[in-house]
Amino acid sequence: TFQIVRKRVLSDSSEDRDTEEALKEFDFLVTSDDGDGESRSSGDGTDWGKTTEDMFQPQSYIKQSKQGWGKMMEQSTGKWPNRSKLQDMLANLRDVDDLPSLQPSVAPSSRPSSSRLIEHEINRTDEVEALTFPPSSGKSFIMGTDEALENELGLGELAGLTVANEADSLTYDIANNKDALRKTWNPKFTLRSHFDGIRGLAFHPVEPVLITASEDHTLKMWNLQKTAPAKKSASLDVEPIYTFRAHNGPVLCVVMSSNGEQCYSGGMDGLIHGWNTTNPNIDPYDSYDPSVLRGAFVGHTDAVWGLVYSGAHQRLLSCSADGTIRLWKATEIAPALNIFNDNQEMGIPSSVDLVSSDPSLMVASFNSGHTSIFNMETRQRILTLESNVDTTVSSSCQINRVISHPTLPISITAHEDRHIKFYDNNTGKLIHSMVAHLDAVTSLAVDPNGLYLMSGSHDCSIRLWNLESKTCIQEFTAHRKKFDESIHDVAFHPSKCYIASAGADALAKVFV
Repeated sequence: TFQIVRKRVLSDSSEDRDTEEALKEFDFLVTSDDGDGESRSSGDGTDWGKTTEDMFQPQSYIKQSKQGWGKMMEQSTGKWPNRSKLQDMLANLRDVDDLPSLQPSVAPSSRPSSSRLIEHEINRTDEVEALTFPPSSGKSFIMGTDEALENELGLGELAGLTVANEADSLTYDIANNKDALRKTWNPKFTLRSHFDGIRGLAFHPVEPVLITASEDHTLKMWNLQKTAPAKKSASLDVEPIYTFRAHNGPVLCVVMSSNGEQCYSGGMDGLIHGWNTTNPNIDPYDSYDPSVLRGAFVGHTDAVWGLVYSGAHQRLLSCSADGTIRLWKATEIAPALNIFNDNQEMGIPSSVDLVSSDPSLMVASFNSGHTSIFNMETRQRILTLESNVDTTVSSSCQINRVISHPTLPISITAHEDRHIKFYDNNTGKLIHSMVAHLDAVTSLAVDPNGLYLMSGSHDCSIRLWNLESKTCIQEFTAHRKKFDESIHDVAFHPSKCYIASAGADALAKVFV
């Protein structure tokens, strides 16, 4: 139909003039510059050959509307704030002198002229600043300065507390707040490499290293910082970094030298072996080093149940089922310097320790229920601690462990009849006695500061005691029973936050 109309316009010249006049009425829609073929520049009617799609596109009208819109924006009372004004507003809000310049953003060519929208955008400048300018220290974007924030929150003097003040506050009355400040121990590592019960353990004096002695005839050295994720649990596994082999039977006790360079082990074979401890970072798959084994201290004729090292004199004390206590020079593989209780006057020794308040003295416990203090140089028995035991019942009066308090002249004993007892080394009098466990108490350890006592028992539990109040402050089950035995030994690390336990279930556990 459009082609028919076009032909009629071209053929009828009389009607062409009327059509030209009618079309001129619509020339206001476009300009000559914008037409580009869309407007009628002549009256010959040839431009009518354009398609209807080109004819009816309102592009020129849209462009003209944009220009009018821009003029309206310039005349509008609610003008859009420029960048410098926005910076001034942000600077006033934050109360800072040097405000970083805003990054130019990509904005559309036209902006709404509604004053309500502009006002809304200005009120949202806090969000813009929060993204572009993180608050500096000492200032709060919302509240202003620190003083304004303190006043708003009502903190008062509390707002002035610092980390240093908090640390100082811990010392205001530590004597009356020990329980509030005490540590709660939690299991960290389970050491699983032994094949039989673990009888003894000893920490390195400085490093996070532990040595365990087992009934499987071996000792193992563990670096607690060499961990790997466990295969079946979320905990960390620790593998031994070295295994010491020389004993011909179960290894019953182990002790380390004060510098950590040597360790000593006693076994069922009656031998005491001296070892050079390996580097804690040794490769577990390195070849065997024969220099690790220093040699054997020979003299006992039965199992060696206890060892203690004297750093002051570089001496080694041992107690054996043969009834004797022997003093050795730790730096030499040589016969014993002194022998105590060789006539078994006190019974069979079960445990021995150095008297911390006097390094020339030692304290030893016996299966008869007696505890005595000896002078290591003169071999004289100086004092026998008050026992009040019924010697006719030997099984119930046996003492399994004796230790000396690190700072006070006190000896502490662990008994087969479930008791823990405290003695005064000066008078030999019993200071305190308490039923501590549900089964025999097998092991004791005091922390290096002398504030807490740890005890292990065949009732499968470890208990932590406040030495001042003699009350239990923590208990946890650590090991399972094997042949009616459970926990054989416990220990505090001398300088790090570790405790450890040795069990008849072939496990050693470390707590932090």
